[in-house]
Amino acid sequence: MSSRLTDEQLDTLFDQIGLLAGRPRAVQYLSGGLTNRNVKITTPDGVYVARCVDTGRNLLGIDRDREHYNSVAAERAGVGARVLDYRPDLGVLLLSYIDGKTLENSDFQREGVIAKVADACRTLHRGPRFRGRFDMFERQPAYLATITEHGFRIPPDYLDHAHAFAAAARVLTATDDTTVPCNNDLLAGNFIEDGDRMWLIDYEYAGNNDPCFELGNIWSECGLSLDQLDELVTAYYGRPSRRKTARAHLQGIVAKYGWTLWGCIQYGSSAIEFDFWEWAMERYEAAVAEFRNPHFPRLLDAVAAED
Repeated sequence: MSSRLTDEQLDTLFDQIGLLAGRPRAVQYLSGGLTNRNVKITTPDGVYVARCVDTGRNLLGIDRDREHYNSVAAERAGVGARVLDYRPDLGVLLLSYIDGKTLENSDFQREGVIAKVADACRTLHRGPRFRGRFDMFERQPAYLATITEHGFRIPPDYLDHAHAFAAAARVLTATDDTTVPCNNDLLAGNFIEDGDRMWLIDYEYAGNNDPCFELGNIWSECGLSLDQLDELVTAYYGRPSRRKTARAHLQGIVAKYGWTLWGCIQYGSSAIEFDFWEWAMERYEAAVAEFRNPHFPRLLDAVAAED
């Protein structure tokens, strides 16, 4: 999707969707969405969000049918928006609009927010199983293959840290094979706070995964401190666990290293106006700092240790 659709293009698109066809509409582009355009649609009958995607090129391994299935499962779990229509031919997933506060990283400093986030994650993870799985140790080499095929730019020393990434893979896969339905992309903007309730949105990368990846990715993407990660893990499991906190910490580092390549693919291919290279380097430099930290071997040991 090279640019925002014009009003005329949106009218043509939405007139093909039953709930919207022939209805007076007010449309507004929503912020966020680095692989799609999110449009708020207000009609006399209701308020909706249309997730509009390019039905052509897909270099990021996003399965839109799976996104739809998992969005329905998240709705059934009680933390996802209602799914109202799915038109893969048009590249549109139509959802109910959630009227609440979209979080920013600074909101995680507010009292009670981390507890709400933990509760929402636990609710999702106890809900219906998702279709497919998400494993960064599978996703990262797939991204690397795409980059190699298309000649996209990556940090020149990226592969110098492959051994540390492999060491993380060995300890994580050897110590626990639990998987639950995870969103896998819970940056701050994918939380919507509605009073005491927290909604989770955007299931493009959803799949069954280690719950500690979800928690570690939140730490990584939302700017949490390690003390806040421990608070999140404690709230999620209902008790302190050094081993689970270490596991979530390591999965967060894994996420940073893997998502770096996502940013590199977007930098090389996306027409969306956004500095994907800066986004990628922010995660890469943070991952490298963790890999080089003298405490990294101890972190690997802590994942395998008993509480």
